[in-house]
Amino acid sequence: MASTLTTDPRTLDGSGAERFRLITALYFTQYLGVGFLTIGLVAILRDGGTSLATLGMLQTIGLIWPLKFLWSPLVDRFGSRRFGHYRSWLVPLQLGLVITLLALTPFATPSDHLGPVMAICALFVFFSATQDIAADALAVRLLSDGDRGLGNGIQVGGNYLGSVVGGGLAVVVYDRFGWVPAMVMLALLTATALGVVIAFREPERVVQVRRPGLRELLSVFGQPGCRSWVLVVVPLYYIGAAVGYAIVSPALVDAGWSLTKIGIVSGAIASAPAVLAALGAGALVRRWGRTRVLVLGGALLVVATLGLVPLALGEAATVWTTVALCAFMAAYAVANVVVYTINMDFARPDSAGTDFTTLTSFALAVSFVAAAIALTAAVYVGYIGVLVGSIVLIVIGTVLGLRHQRRHGHA
Repeated sequence: MASTLTTDPRTLDGSGAERFRLITALYFTQYLGVGFLTIGLVAILRDGGTSLATLGMLQTIGLIWPLKFLWSPLVDRFGSRRFGHYRSWLVPLQLGLVITLLALTPFATPSDHLGPVMAICALFVFFSATQDIAADALAVRLLSDGDRGLGNGIQVGGNYLGSVVGGGLAVVVYDRFGWVPAMVMLALLTATALGVVIAFREPERVVQVRRPGLRELLSVFGQPGCRSWVLVVVPLYYIGAAVGYAIVSPALVDAGWSLTKIGIVSGAIASAPAVLAALGAGALVRRWGRTRVLVLGGALLVVATLGLVPLALGEAATVWTTVALCAFMAAYAVANVVVYTINMDFARPDSAGTDFTTLTSFALAVSFVAAAIALTAAVYVGYIGVLVGSIVLIVIGTVLGLRHQRRHGHA
């Protein structure tokens, strides 16, 4: 049934600490399983003899995320007034994440049961993507303009922390104790958010949500400055980072690193400083404003991309490469926080989930395409040529972002 919603901050229940606790729990547990599927499971399957082609098919499950804008209007439109509009989505979806992780426990040798494992993983990603719609919408409505930087810092930091635990710790638990303990650990950690969501009392709202439809889905672009931000600035800013990062894994393989080492270093170790960078960026957005942090993120990405030059030349010393990847992921985290914050500024309260999901999904889809193009381009211009192109795109995106924020940004 359709719910009625309001956005007046005076009607918001609960303390600021309660809201941030809810956001932290949702975003951390949401990415626990995703981090495991994209990093940890890949290493485990490869260790079990799964071919690279099959691993590539597993990665395509991730395309569910950039497509989630297609059903985001349904999350905005339908919900329970009694239990809370988005809370009535979050509770069953969070429970679904736990159940799907537990459903993987019978497959102690996942490489021998690829069919059911991939099916369960696809279902998990669908639940996770839909949970993200509801979590984003709730964050848009619970956070004031001044709190959005910190809120998105928690979001990005929670995602990276989930990658550390799901992509790193889960692999260690699997290696030491086996498949079932690793899955149970992930399920129990994911279940911790259930108590937080159930205890939270979502405030009643009075603004009528729009009906789901393509016209309403695209109406967010009618706001001043939104089209140029989403279609020009963010793609250049993000493409630069995506293009640079796309060469990391193949360059490490060419340098002789094992898949397990690549997964642990690039997925887990390199994500750890990104957690702190995301939280720091969130605090800086609140203190400095969106524009300065946008420029800072671009500058850090340029410097961090230069740090990948030795890897592009075939030099992959463990210490230097690890430090370079940590710096790159931290810079990427800063960029993510400010981009998400500005996306949230464009998200309208009466279609918060749809708007924010549409804006972020476009950038994510562009990143997927850019990464594919970068790998193809590397055949002709080499890894160095790709890094040069990455830096040029980041600089252009940063300059255009600066101009955009001066014209359309928050004071």
